[in-house]
Amino acid sequence: MNNFTLKQLRYFDAVAREGHFGKAAEHCAVSQPALSMQIKELEDGLGTLLFERSARQVRLTAFGEHFVQQVRSVLQSVDELGNIARAAKGHLSGQFRLGIIPTIAPYLLPDIIKQLALSYPGLEVHVRETQTQKLVEELSSGRLDAAVLALPVSENNLDEAKLFEEEFVLVRAYADKDKPPPNQESLREMKLLLLEEGHCFRDQALSFCSIPAGRPRETLDGSSLSTLVQMVSAGMGVTFIPEMAVAIETRSADVFTQRFADPKPKRTIGMVWRKTNPLAGQFIEMASQIRQVAE
Repeated sequence: MNNFTLKQLRYFDAVAREGHFGKAAEHCAVSQPALSMQIKELEDGLGTLLFERSARQVRLTAFGEHFVQQVRSVLQSVDELGNIARAAKGHLSGQFRLGIIPTIAPYLLPDIIKQLALSYPGLEVHVRETQTQKLVEELSSGRLDAAVLALPVSENNLDEAKLFEEEFVLVRAYADKDKPPPNQESLREMKLLLLEEGHCFRDQALSFCSIPAGRPRETLDGSSLSTLVQMVSAGMGVTFIPEMAVAIETRSADVFTQRFADPKPKRTIGMVWRKTNPLAGQFIEMASQIRQVAE
């Protein structure tokens, strides 16, 4: 068998994750022909096919399913070797892959990037915005270095550092401005507009209202907080948004906000990373820097 390169393994991993050569090439910032050629050379060197190719999808072969697990272990070990070298320098520099959930990114990320640029001039920050479950998976597999999300994550392989707490506020149509804030029981009778399945913020809102996550609801779900607020402005119901989102999301909508009486709905925001990451000590310091931004 011919020798294969880390580049080939990374391209193979990208295709396996995306299930599509074009998307994998975009993720790897190369042309599709260049990526396809590297995959073909890898298959030739192995003497077997890694993917079943069709007009609509790319699927791992039985050998590919086994091979990809080994490849991901190798790639994670290579990344950890790089982190060991970076940790030995005593300060953070080079590439830093930061994940963040969509209900935080638009409101806090610009300040986080500015603070990190000031505190770590040699750091090259790459941001990945997606839902909590995907961030946890990518942290565990070594594709992310750290993530900012809602706690707790409760994964044995991850460490958590609390950054801050924030309340949720209720967004109502401006026509209802004279109505008192609803309690948990009356909220369950309202048309509650929530983010679509997969967002932890949705689950937190349902939990506050004591509504089972799987309960059928005759309402519409939105893909973003902006969409939810505009739906409220159109008189379609009420929604929750985190306190950090109020200034941005309500400035161009015919809505008003209300705070709840105790017990107030709130969430805890934290930074998470792998316990085995050699840069864990520096991440604790970084969490402190991000905490200052949020205060």
